[in-house]
Parts: sequence; C-alpha cells; structure tokens
Amino acid sequence: MGSSDDYKFMEIRDAIASINQKVNLIGVIIEFGFPRRTKGTDCFCAVKIVDQSHQKPGITANIFAESLEKLPHVASAGDIIELSHVTMKTHQGEIYAVFNKKFSSFALYEGKDGSGFLPYDVSPKFRCRDLDKKFILSLRDWLVGFELDEGSTNFSFVRDLKESEHVNLIGKIVYMCEDANNGTPAFVWDGTDAQPISIDTKLANEVGYVHLLGPLVLPRDILCTLPPVGSILRLIFDKGIEKQSLSMLNTGKWMKFMNVLCEMQVGSFQIAVTTFSKLRYTSNEDNAIQLRQRSYEERLASVLGRIPFWSFPSPSPITEVDHNNEPFATLMDVLTYSKVTAKFKCIVRVIAIYPLQAKDFRSPEGTYRVRLCLEDPTARIHALLYAEDGYKFFGGYPSIDTLTRKRNKLLGVSASEKNEASRRNPPWAQCCLKSYYLNKQDVWGSRQYRIFGTRLVGED
Repeated sequence: MGSSDDYKFMEIRDAIASINQKVNLIGVIIEFGFPRRTKGTDCFCAVKIVDQSHQKPGITANIFAESLEKLPHVASAGDIIELSHVTMKTHQGEIYAVFNKKFSSFALYEGKDGSGFLPYDVSPKFRCRDLDKKFILSLRDWLVGFELDEGSTNFSFVRDLKESEHVNLIGKIVYMCEDANNGTPAFVWDGTDAQPISIDTKLANEVGYVHLLGPLVLPRDILCTLPPVGSILRLIFDKGIEKQSLSMLNTGKWMKFMNVLCEMQVGSFQIAVTTFSKLRYTSNEDNAIQLRQRSYEERLASVLGRIPFWSFPSPSPITEVDHNNEPFATLMDVLTYSKVTAKFKCIVRVIAIYPLQAKDFRSPEGTYRVRLCLEDPTARIHALLYAEDGYKFFGGYPSIDTLTRKRNKLLGVSASEKNEASRRNPPWAQCCLKSYYLNKQDVWGSRQYRIFGTRLVGED
C-alpha cells in the first residue's frame, strides 16, 4: 500500500486477496483471546473480526506488543476495532492479519449504536481521522441485525459438564469478586444443575471433609443477589493469563466461552479460562441465550422447579418427612430466606458426617449430636441432628452395627466397601430443615440449621 493510500480502509473480502501487503481494516470483533505473554519477550492477543463484506468465518488479527498494557483491552465481543498498517499473511490455508508493534496501530470503539466516536483504547501510534466515523457508524447500523453464523459449534449446558473436558459454554456472570486474590474472580451460571459428584476418598480420612463449604463461601448479602435455582460455578483464570483480563467480564451479562476447561475443586465443578480460551460475540437476542433464560423462568414458575434435576423422577425412598404437602426449597433459598428462623423441606445429598464413627453419634449422656454436610445443586450447608430429632431420624437407639449401616446408606457407601478407598455417590433424600440463631445480638451471624421431622428408613 503506497503512502497515498495510508488512510484508505479495505473491506475484509478485498484484504484477504492482498497477501503480503499492508492494509487498513475496520471490523466488528466476534471472538477474542485473552492477553498473554509469549515464550519470547513480546505479549500477544488475537481478535477475529467480520464486516458486511465477509461475515463468515471472519479473519483473525494477531497482535503483538512490548507489554500487556500496549495490547488492545477489548471490553466486549461486538465492539469495533480499527487496524492500521497490518500485514496480510497466509499459513496452512488460513489468511490472517499481523499487527507489527513497530508500525501498526489500533483503536477500539464500543459496538453499541449511539456510543459516540471516541475510542476507549488506542495504541501509541494511532491517529484519529474524521473518515473513521463513517465506517464506525456503518458497522454499528449493520450490527443491529447481525446474527453470528456459528456453524457446527456446540455449546454445553452446565448440566452436561464432565471433569477434565474442554468445552464451549454459554453462561451468565452472576457475580464478580472485588478482591480476586482468593483465586476466584467470578461466578458463572446458566440455570441448569451440575451433575452430582462421586466422592473419591477413603471414608476413614473424611473427618476434615465435613468442614468444607464448597464453591459459594460468600456473604449473605451477596448470596441474596444470586439465582435460587441452578448451579453457580467458580470461574477461574489460568496462571498464564493476566489479572487485567477480568475487565472483559461483565456482571449480569451472558457470555460465550470457547474452549474452557472443566475442573474439580473441593468436590465441585469449576471453569478454568486458559491461554487457549476465547470469548465470542453474543447478542441479547441470541437464540441459545433466550432458550436458557426462558427455561430458567419456566423452572421458577413450576411447582417442581426447586427439585434437583438429577433426583428426578423422585428422590431416594431412604427418608420420610412429616411435611409432605410443603413445597420444596433449594439450599440457596434456605441461605437467603428473609427471616432468620424458618422451616423448609429440601432434597439433598449427605456428603459428609461428623463424627464419622456411629459409636460417637451420642454423647456419654445418650444425646444425639451429629453434624451433616448437605449438598444440592445450588449450595452446601451444615446441619445438626440433635437430641429428639436424632432419635427420630435414626429410629431410637439402635445397635452400633445398625447405626453404621444407616450411616453408610446415607453416605452412599456399599456394604462391601466399609472403610476402604472407594468412589461413593450419596443418594438424593428428602429432609426437613429449620433455621435458628444462637446470639440475640447477632442473629444473622449466629444463624444455624437443624434437621427435624425426618426419618431414615430401613436397615433396622
């Protein structure tokens, strides 16, 4: 491109025919990777762009800079990027643009109509020109009716996730942590229930397991802002991704995550964004997002909507409750209920018990005092089985052998496994819960939970 053409923009369809030439491009970002450091001294990120002339599959621009600060900080897929003096290259049949840190420049603009024409991020060599406004306005007008053709791309639901799999996931960012030093910058949700986890552990070593609270160790005022149905998963960033990438996530916004890794942490799924993950353009009218939102709203309106998906068609018959006509609540409902003291009926799994040995379930005076760790797709809580409630639950004062069999049934331990290392899958069971407080001066801070009106049947 000669000096007389320095301000001329090419449409993408023309640029892909200009191999080894420098061109100026302006397009809508439909997919972008997270900034990272290369194995050398540079920093790198990639963006895929489209325009009216080339809507599928788009072209990728590989952008290099001396530091992470000098890379484009894309706020959202669907924003507009202006690229000047980038070189068109081809490799293994794929055509892409290369941004050279010595002479290329970029500018980022909001993709929303009516956002003005001032870029929110520019490179040091960028020069603003009045001509740019014409192209930005044209792209914004076109973007209003644009629907991304995703071809054969498959997106998983949270309920489909399996450990150690790379997936494409559509999820809503329901909470961003102000202090991400705990390693969890955000939480993601899609309205469906994650699969229950088989616990791979030696039963005799599980004394400490009961103290783990799982993924949602958050203050109550924050929990009250979260949806009461559907699993909420931690969204973490791999070590290779810089913290400034958090600016790409927006609370309350549905997002498409490409090639993220499903991991296991403290017996719960979490989603890891790696250096190979990308974010893809998402419109509010996207059919896949509308489907997820509509399914969630229908579930909330249903009488059976609070029942864990994985307990259908009915929970295990190992327990019976006194309040059969009461509606079910999720553990998130329990945690966020507006009153300190209340009663609930839930379907849960007992994932841990303390003390572990049945001979220790009662005090020397004969009073039951057992602590259970309860789990459903929305949360985990600790609940006490105490005194007469324990008497009712265990059917009086059975022998230690009978109590042990009841314990094993509750925890999903088969008779042949005993204390050996094994994978166990606790059954879904009904129980009645009541909340109470220990300190009148701090009723919410001292709130506790007890199981009542529930009987563990069989194994007598």
